[in-house]
Amino acid sequence: MKRIFSLLVLLVGVMAVLAACGSKEDASDKKELVIGIDDKFAPLGFRDDKNEVVGFDIDMAKAAAKEMGVEVTFQPIDWSTKESELASGRIDLIWNGYTITKERQEKVLFTKPYLKNAQVIVTLKDSNLTTFNDLTDKKMGVQAQSSALEAFNASDISKKVKNVSEFKDNVLALNDLKAKRVDAVVIDEVVIDYYMTQQKNTFKVMDEKLAPEEYGVGIKKGNEALQTKLQKALDAMMKDGTSAEISKKWFGENKVID
Repeated sequence: MKRIFSLLVLLVGVMAVLAACGSKEDASDKKELVIGIDDKFAPLGFRDDKNEVVGFDIDMAKAAAKEMGVEVTFQPIDWSTKESELASGRIDLIWNGYTITKERQEKVLFTKPYLKNAQVIVTLKDSNLTTFNDLTDKKMGVQAQSSALEAFNASDISKKVKNVSEFKDNVLALNDLKAKRVDAVVIDEVVIDYYMTQQKNTFKVMDEKLAPEEYGVGIKKGNEALQTKLQKALDAMMKDGTSAEISKKWFGENKVID
């Protein structure tokens, strides 16, 4: 009787292990990938006047998904928790102006960089602030948990300003700038370039730049299979001109890194 009981316990254990293995789906094998985005990050990923998610990265992701033979869903997330969302499996990719940094490389896998960017400082068009030196004792705004914040903290300016307000997204930061609750905002160059075409005579960008950087797609650590599959798709898009066409649509020129 004891022997039968022991065999039953062993069988139940084996079945549990097999069930666990069978339920663990590698993201590289999924038929649908969930992409985490900041849906207020124009022109890379944002909502249009019909409340549909559009943008350069959105089009890139759709084209890559087609190349990979999978469907794609865009999931707006709190950008300050993006790595946690990826690690938990709630999203499969971080793809929305995601800057490659050494700190982030310790947490996630990256594709090769596909777009260059820089962190810049923007003020109001009629402001008398023109250089970094003019920012002493001024109020700064920046998106929380962003590469803009990292670049700002690493600069000498961070030691000179009066205080720094962190915002959930760039739209809120720019709104506070327009309301003059902050004097300047640290922001991605590709983002403010877009807003300056949409809101002419509102902003100006200082000539000096904080830090050059590059965007990549973030993949969960350990999922090299998905990383390889996605990179293969991106390489194919580069070769056949798909990436260049998407870039020209959103930027008027081919800005994609070859």
